[in-house]
Amino acid sequence: MSDTARQDPDQDEDQAEHRPGRDPEEERLLRRRERRIAAYRGAERALARLGLLDSLRDRLALLDSAAEVYDLDETSDIYGNGVVEALEEKVAGLLGKEAAAFFPTGTMAQQVALRCWAGRTGDPTVALHALAHPEVYERNAFSQVSGLRPVHVTSEPRQPTADEVRGFEEPFGALMLELPLRDAGFVLPSWEELTEVVEAARERDAVVHFDGARLWETTAHFGRSLEEIADLADSVYVSFYKSLEAFGGAALAGPRTLVEEAKTWRHRYGGALFQQFPTALSALVGLERQLPRLPEYVAQARVVAAALREGLAAAGLPWSRVHPEVPHTHDFQVWLPYDVDVVSEAAIRQAEETGTVLFANAWDRKGPGLCATEVYVREAALAWTADDVKTAAAEFTTRLVEENGNA
Repeated sequence: MSDTARQDPDQDEDQAEHRPGRDPEEERLLRRRERRIAAYRGAERALARLGLLDSLRDRLALLDSAAEVYDLDETSDIYGNGVVEALEEKVAGLLGKEAAAFFPTGTMAQQVALRCWAGRTGDPTVALHALAHPEVYERNAFSQVSGLRPVHVTSEPRQPTADEVRGFEEPFGALMLELPLRDAGFVLPSWEELTEVVEAARERDAVVHFDGARLWETTAHFGRSLEEIADLADSVYVSFYKSLEAFGGAALAGPRTLVEEAKTWRHRYGGALFQQFPTALSALVGLERQLPRLPEYVAQARVVAAALREGLAAAGLPWSRVHPEVPHTHDFQVWLPYDVDVVSEAAIRQAEETGTVLFANAWDRKGPGLCATEVYVREAALAWTADDVKTAAAEFTTRLVEENGNA
């Protein structure tokens, strides 16, 4: 499958849902996805309960507490005023930036940010990781839509280094860093490494932009406030739905002049929507409810990862990998030396037969007989002890061995 055609987040299985005239293989993947989601929704226990899989009624219930974060007697927004402006001001304050602009999607926000920087630097070249979101999931939008020229600092499954940035063989106007780098395992550099990379970019007279879709949960790893982290970059994009459970939306924060220009381009790109109050309110609720709890989720993710690693080994698996071994955020990867179909069936069966979901997400083929999945840890995981995780790992392994024997 072409990397430009990948969907986010379920990849291969999600492809089946969006193509007309599905062939038998696509039908099989679609049925598996529907069964996986049904098992997840029907299970009594899970490590995360993601709003994106809730019913419409349950999603609307998110706004039941909206009156606690905003005056609902105020006139609703029109083309970005009112509650949208209030959200922009709050985000700018949290990130320590002069201003922020609300965008319907992160794809649009980052294209606008980087084309604005290209106009200022005179260089449309953007240096970024080969696994960065725009390169993997956005159908070459930088080059096809915004006239930008992406170049890859590295393709290694880790964050770029200062030496790679400093020694890159051609000029670039902007360095984009995805924090955390999702496709490498939600990995982050150390604080020292991050500051060195930023300094290396500055030495080359490049601006620094953070793809901070999940920046909210990086404070525990860095041991710094959001404002301190964002201060390293000239501009920052953040998402409202990936960690904060909002209905959608994103924000671009940076210098006021950049943000004002970005709002002009937002209009040109079709992002000046008539009304956005449901999404803006849900983002304010997320900032109030979820943001303060993210360090707690990160801490629990480390407990879950350690117990999962121990539990899979104790259950007799010849090899498994939890990556990173100590998660940098509240999300991480698990790798297993089995075929995707075998592991997927074992995970779904566990949910159906025990009422416990250990691996809720789709598995992705990484090579012959090798696959990986993402594990999300949220509020629901706080009720799990390390022993609970080990028990679930043993139950999963039993089914995995059975399925592998039947394959």
